[in-house]
Amino acid sequence: MAIVKSLVSVAWADGEFHEAEREMVEGLIAAFEANEDQAKEIRAYASQRRTLDDVPLGELGGDDRRALLQHAVLLTFVDGEQHDAEKQYIAALSKKLDLPEPESAEIIQAAEARARRLLTLL
Repeated sequence: MAIVKSLVSVAWADGEFHEAEREMVEGLIAAFEANEDQAKEIRAYASQRRTLDDVPLGELGGDDRRALLQHAVLLTFVDGEQHDAEKQYIAALSKKLDLPEPESAEIIQAAEARARRLLTLL
């Protein structure tokens, strides 16, 4: 659930929690097989603006941090484009996750390319 909570802060990166982002969070709740209590907790958590300071780093191991960064990039494209505030958030998140810079740059680049490819399918 730490990844899902972290992604909620990404959804709020531009100061708004759009319907497409809300739907993606619902999809993540299902994908991570949250039980009903966990789903209610995430929905309540998402109802308030979240920031980078809300990312629960202590609950995220190395693989979780990499997965979070990938999912975060994809989430920034969910409304069809990645806004400047979202790009800045991804850069700040990358630093906060304390991944080696070359590795995080590679993860971001691959995730952006994947997101752009997926947009053409919509």
